[in-house]
Order: sequence, then C-alpha cells, then structure tokens
Amino acid sequence: MLQLGVNIDHIATIRQARRTYEPDPVWAAAEAQLGGADAITVHLREDRRHIQDHDVQRIAAMCHVRLNLEMAATDEMVAIALRLRPHMCTLVPEGRTEVTTEGGLDVAGQLPRLKDVVGRLAEAPIAVSAFIDADPRQVAAAAEAGFNLCEVHTGPYAHAFHAHANHLGCPAVAAELEKVADAGRQIRQAGMLFNAGHALNYSNVGPIAALPEVYELHIGHAIVSRAVFTGLRQAVREMKERMLGAAYRMDRK
Repeated sequence: MLQLGVNIDHIATIRQARRTYEPDPVWAAAEAQLGGADAITVHLREDRRHIQDHDVQRIAAMCHVRLNLEMAATDEMVAIALRLRPHMCTLVPEGRTEVTTEGGLDVAGQLPRLKDVVGRLAEAPIAVSAFIDADPRQVAAAAEAGFNLCEVHTGPYAHAFHAHANHLGCPAVAAELEKVADAGRQIRQAGMLFNAGHALNYSNVGPIAALPEVYELHIGHAIVSRAVFTGLRQAVREMKERMLGAAYRMDRK
C-alpha cells in the first residue's frame, strides 16, 4: 500500500521564528501519526535553521512509525545518524542560502564519497535513500553507490502543474510527469524502492500517487499549511485519503 511520510520541519520553522519552545515538533510528530502518517521526516540542516538536535533525539524516542532523517552527506551528520539510528536516512544536497532543497543530489558526481557514506550507514543498519532528479544517470549512480531507495524530486512536475493552471493534459505537465514515471521504473528495475517528493500538495498529488511503482510520498509544506486551518491530524488524514484514492483508481483500471 502507498505510504505517506510527513515532513514536520516547518513546525520548527514557526518555533524558531520566535526562538521559543512552541510549537513543539514532538507534538507534531504525534499528531501526524494519529492522522495516519506512515513515517515522520525531519531535516537536520547544518545551520540548524529549523529542526534542532534535541528535536531529533526526542522524536526518535517517541516515534511509533518509521523515522526518516534527511541530511547532508557530511561526517557530522553521519555520526549523528549512527548515534540515533533512525529507520532511514535520506541524503540531500544542502546550500546555506537556499530556502528549501532546490535540486537533487549529484550522486554521479561524487560517487566514491557517497559509496563510503552509504556503506557506513548500511552497517548500522540504516536504510539509505538518495534524493535525486528524474535523471537516468543519477538513478544508475544511486544503484552503484548501494542506495536502498531513491526519492525522485517532483518539484519540476509540481511547478509545471501550477504554471499551467493545474491542467494535467498540458504537454509540459505530462512531460514532467512522464520523467518521474520513467525514473521510477528505472529505480525499480535496479532493485531499489521508488519514493517521490517535493512541492507535492492536495491538488497535484493524485497523478504521482497513481504511478504504479511508487512506494512512499514525502510531503511537508502543504500539510503544515493546511494544518493552520484544519489541525495537523486532519490535514494528514486528508492527504492520505487523496493519495490512496488515486492509487486505488489506478489499480482498478
């Protein structure tokens, strides 16, 4: 069954805006689980702009679903992951000036380094995912590096969807969706699990959720945004319903 990983970074973003103690990401993790989240994702950035070390420690201690730690492939982050032992680590590129992750990890361009990082995490054992663009070269490199999963960057699809008034039949949108689908097929053929995420929301998630090979979607900003009005538990529940509805309709075809 299609899984939902909920990224709760932006709960911490709100807290850090006032440098206070609320809202607490641990409470957010609990609410997301009650809403049906299959995994909780947190990104511990090198500059600690939102999630802090103590957040990850506390969430790891209370999480009853899988914990996915997004992180740069640095020695500091590897040491933290080996100490905390999350269920999965997703390696992402990281820039100090970016608002959010702007593109996929260049696995092909830093293969020796990433092979070493993946090997160290796998010995823990921790499942390791690469956040990559829908690029056959990067998929092949991820398989060579030993990744267990690849999360395909859905930002280009989401931006095309929005730019063309949510019109799935638009050639530009269809082309971006097909790139994601092609990457997913290649990922599965290489023996890895296929995840997807970035800029997915309640309007555009359906076509991605309907891809036959996809295992898990990682969604954060859209869910936290809706939670401002509905509460986090309900926002997670509504996203899960949309995903599973799209996947079910595809299975019935």
